[in-house]
Amino acid sequence: MVDFNDEIQRGMYRHTTSHIMAQAVKRLWPETKLAIGPKIDDGFYYDFDRAEAFTAEDLKAIEAEMKKIIKENLVLERFELPREEAIKFMQEKNEPFKVELINDLPEDAVISFYKQGEFVDLCAGPHIERTGEIKAFKLTSAAAAYWRGDSNRETLQRIYGTSFPTKEMLNEYLTRLEEAKKRDHNKIGRELEYFTTVDYIGQGLPIMLAKGSKVVQILQRWVEDEEAKRGCILTKTPLMAKRDLYKISGHWDHYRDGMFIMGDPDDESSECFALRPMTCPFQYQVYLNRQRSYRDLPMRLTETSTLFRNEESGEMHGLIRVRQFTISEGHYILRPDQLEEEFKNCLELAKYCLDTVGLLDDCTFRFSQWDPANPKNKYEGTAEQWNEAQDAMAKILDNLGVEYSIGIDEAAFYGPKLDIQYKNVYGKEDTLVTIQIDMLLAQKFGMEYVDADGSKKNPYIIHRTSLGCYERTLAYLLEKYAGVLPLWMAPEQARILPISDKQIDKAYEVRDYLRSLGLRVEVDDRNEKVGKKIREARLDKLIYWLVIGDQEVENNTVAVSSRFEQGSEVLSIEDCGKKLLDEVEKKIRRNV
Repeated sequence: MVDFNDEIQRGMYRHTTSHIMAQAVKRLWPETKLAIGPKIDDGFYYDFDRAEAFTAEDLKAIEAEMKKIIKENLVLERFELPREEAIKFMQEKNEPFKVELINDLPEDAVISFYKQGEFVDLCAGPHIERTGEIKAFKLTSAAAAYWRGDSNRETLQRIYGTSFPTKEMLNEYLTRLEEAKKRDHNKIGRELEYFTTVDYIGQGLPIMLAKGSKVVQILQRWVEDEEAKRGCILTKTPLMAKRDLYKISGHWDHYRDGMFIMGDPDDESSECFALRPMTCPFQYQVYLNRQRSYRDLPMRLTETSTLFRNEESGEMHGLIRVRQFTISEGHYILRPDQLEEEFKNCLELAKYCLDTVGLLDDCTFRFSQWDPANPKNKYEGTAEQWNEAQDAMAKILDNLGVEYSIGIDEAAFYGPKLDIQYKNVYGKEDTLVTIQIDMLLAQKFGMEYVDADGSKKNPYIIHRTSLGCYERTLAYLLEKYAGVLPLWMAPEQARILPISDKQIDKAYEVRDYLRSLGLRVEVDDRNEKVGKKIREARLDKLIYWLVIGDQEVENNTVAVSSRFEQGSEVLSIEDCGKKLLDEVEKKIRRNV
């Protein structure tokens, strides 16, 4: 019996299920070519080279064939072949992707295969012993994918699935998946008109509609105010620069493929510009504007930055991963003796912001470190510099009592970082906020300060975000609250519903008063029954709606209803305003 609480055994179980799926596909469509089929966090997938996309009917047929293979209770047998024999073996089976994988293996690699019945796959394993051990599975979706994630390579057909040791566990997962689909920001955000996308504008370039724009504006102004309270200096820097700037910082060498470049990047005789994928080298120019003293430090530079990153098309997802985004980016320039205190301040600010919007409790922390092997020359600096920076960060995190995992080879090329991670409704994890220690770039840019003894020294730099990318944050908020955003950030805080045309003038009078208090209020003046207006207010994910009939006009009141309370409460217009303002001020969060 598989212990599903054990990560290794769970992975073996799902990896074996992916092989069963691949075997079923080969039985049904023998001409299909195999690519890769790994386990993933919540299941598995397999990539196939096939002319047609898999349909819903195809998935049903594959599931039926998988059940047959499971019933056959085939033994999974492992065997090894020398490199040349392995290549010949896969060539004879007409599996070009497997041949490529073998060719890319190190010379001393053990080349292993797993056989179940007539099906053989190149695989390092491990697997469970027999196909009959798989008790419950489901194929969940099909999509296109690039071979090895490279948009210049073949487009493959990917099938996702999951498996569990019991039907009860599977059904529980599928129920959660259906709930996730309901909360998917792609669905909610488009239906509620927060954002849209247009094919002829391009992937990863969302259009923020009125609601989305308003929420981002609210969050942005709030974050800027919070940063100002903490002694931050607001800057505004260009959206692009010549390649010369990125060469100094090192981004030209380490990040060029992720940049949008204007001009010939290899022609040194002509100017070449690039849209900025980060703000740091621009903000450094504020520091470099004049000579700095140790008394000037720390200097906390912040900016609401629009950034551009050339993400692969297969990586983009709604508002979570885009090619243009806006972020609360800051760079703290400081003396070595200020490092721990300022790092603490950055973390406290991030936690405060995330807690206020309601995301902190679901966040995890990752201490992202370099790989000393430094594959592909990803990192700059010496081992001594990296050890010093990582030891300093470890001490800070431990002193602050931060519980974190360690991510090797996840650091920035110039220093280690603390990544605050968050998962979307499907369990896909991305970085929401990052705090980085930089021990290299100050020297690259000639950034110095005059110390108390008159000597010139290079400062430390902390790169940080407060709330992270506003687009990504909005996506997570829509998912967490299922579209019912807390009142303080809701684009429409209340809607006034006159029962008939006779109350329209009063409705607009109430609206204007509430707006004068700073509340975002609209009037539904359509010639529709009030019941329909209420239903639509609910569907639009409003928290409050204010009904006005003849009696309310006569008494200068409104009937206040909330999606979180039974019935309605008749209040004076002034008391209604106070009620809404109190909730806004307290930034109340409700579970949805």
